Amino acid sequence: MSGLADEAGEPLTAIFQRLIGNTGPISVQYFMGESNARYYASRDPLGDAGDFITAPEISQMFGELVGLWLADVWLRAGSPEPVHYVELGPGRGTLARDALRSAAKFGLVPKVHFVEGSTALKALQVEAVPQAVWHADLASLPTDSPILLVANEFLDALPIRQLVKTQGGWRERMVAVHDGAFVGLAGERPMDAAVPEALRQAEPGTLIETCPGAAAVVYEVAGRLVEQGGAALFVDYGHDAVRTGSTLQALRAHRKVDAFAHPGEADLTAHVDFATLANVALSRGCRWLGTVRQGDWLCALGIEARAQSLARFAPEHAAAIAAARDRLIAEDEMGALFKVMGLASPRWPDGAGF
Repeated sequence: MSGLADEAGEPLTAIFQRLIGNTGPISVQYFMGESNARYYASRDPLGDAGDFITAPEISQMFGELVGLWLADVWLRAGSPEPVHYVELGPGRGTLARDALRSAAKFGLVPKVHFVEGSTALKALQVEAVPQAVWHADLASLPTDSPILLVANEFLDALPIRQLVKTQGGWRERMVAVHDGAFVGLAGERPMDAAVPEALRQAEPGTLIETCPGAAAVVYEVAGRLVEQGGAALFVDYGHDAVRTGSTLQALRAHRKVDAFAHPGEADLTAHVDFATLANVALSRGCRWLGTVRQGDWLCALGIEARAQSLARFAPEHAAAIAAARDRLIAEDEMGALFKVMGLASPRWPDGAGF
């Protein structure tokens, strides 16, 4: 980040307008990166009072099954000690709290590490998981023993690069100002060399997205798994086959809004390209366990039985428990759009649900 997100007081809209007026259009990647840096630094975006809700906040069942998965793969790997639980973008700490409680029933009590850049969210994480150690990025994580890493709705917020095919060739998609509003347009610099050869002859109007940040994260995690041992889960909405077209979207107060309308005031995300990320992991010699739909994965781990158990324990909440289960696994809710990608060290076993 350039530091625009840290300029206190002045709205990011005004900063972007001045920057574009002085230097010309900025890339979608820069716009998204600076917008999300400002957005996450200044608020707790989760829950009814925020802009969106994530699976761990919908039901404790999600985090419990993540913890069960981690405990199962750890046990079958021989229960190595010490072992580190690592979470990227842990939100309010809800997922970690539920997962660690579930894992502890099977003897897995790892050291806890959070990678978090938001001061507002860190304050909430301290309350939920006070034993955690915080890191600004992956570089300072321990290197001495296996890691069990979880990243839920983390990759989708990393800035994407958009490339569009014009009559004159491939160009990067930029953000300009027109009649006082931000608009997307094709840049002037030829970008054909940055496009996979199989797509270079695509029809004009074709748009592709790449996410250098997501690729870098998976590359680093895969390398650590190979060197240190362990396993990882990446859970996000996205696709498991390469696609074209824009997936950039913005959420504000639980409603979709124009992606360019509220920089720094809305959550900007894009679909995760799991097919490309699987290849990134494989390039490091890491094991790719598979990429499956969230609904299928949760069902394989026993969410139906867990929902029934919770309903028997608290029958007055049976309807709410069933609604939460359906929201997590139904095809027209999160079940199909959200995917779970599993990675593991070459020395570690397969994970359940893949």
